[in-house]
Amino acid sequence: MENIYAAMLLHKAGKQIDEASIEAVLKAAGITPDKAMIKATITALKGIDIEKTIKEALAMPVATTAAAPGAAPKEDKKKVVEEEKKSEEEAAAGLGALFG
Repeated sequence: MENIYAAMLLHKAGKQIDEASIEAVLKAAGITPDKAMIKATITALKGIDIEKTIKEALAMPVATTAAAPGAAPKEDKKKVVEEEKKSEEEAAAGLGALFG
């Protein structure tokens, strides 16, 4: 993925996207370049209009109302908090019975 990031950075800077440039960006970021992956990235990007691809990606609709995976809706969170309070109260009542 870092190879794509490097290519996008080079594109944004108006620089040539080639093996040496991607390698230089990765080294500057402290990443050890993988020459085979760099070659594969260059090959995959041949014939791709990066600017057009970025614009198409930005135009795609994004579901903003969907909750994050694993996140409980607000109602459920409130219910969980109430249940925790009840459990604490029940536990305290049980301890009170021990001490009369």
